[in-house]
Amino acid sequence: MVDDSAQLYTMEGIAAAFVILATVYLVAGTTSIYTPGDSHITDMQLEVLGNDVLLVMDTPTEEAEESNLAHYLGTWNTTDFRSEFGGLLNDTYTGSDTLRFAAFVSYNTTGGTINTTSFGSDGGKTGYEQMVRVTKLVTIPNKPAGAGTPPVDFRNVPQVVMAEVLIWRG
Repeated sequence: MVDDSAQLYTMEGIAAAFVILATVYLVAGTTSIYTPGDSHITDMQLEVLGNDVLLVMDTPTEEAEESNLAHYLGTWNTTDFRSEFGGLLNDTYTGSDTLRFAAFVSYNTTGGTINTTSFGSDGGKTGYEQMVRVTKLVTIPNKPAGAGTPPVDFRNVPQVVMAEVLIWRG
């Protein structure tokens, strides 16, 4: 006597194997494992945060006023820049460590070249930190005058300067 139940059990086993394989494939495809090679994701988030802070500082509060960033560069006020930038940066950051930064300004010199000079820092670098760079172009009306002392080769004409900030986790 021949029975067809063996064939039915075989087909059921093959179908179950396909269901199990499909489930394993879906589960393995949706999980993500964070490896050191994926650190660029957090660097991109840090870069977006730095760009947002520069954008907020370069947005005037009133229509006919200059922005805080333009004011700090126009008066070469590194102390207030460090205070506001560091405050905005670390107030919006939700990580457990403190964010550090170093700011630089690139400008046209009286000799017709481009020079870059420091505009303040809130901590020393050891050289092992992974940094991100954010920049913002800012128009200033003339040579900075006010709270700080700008470089001597800064031209006394309206010009666009580049504020550049390096940000890292401290």
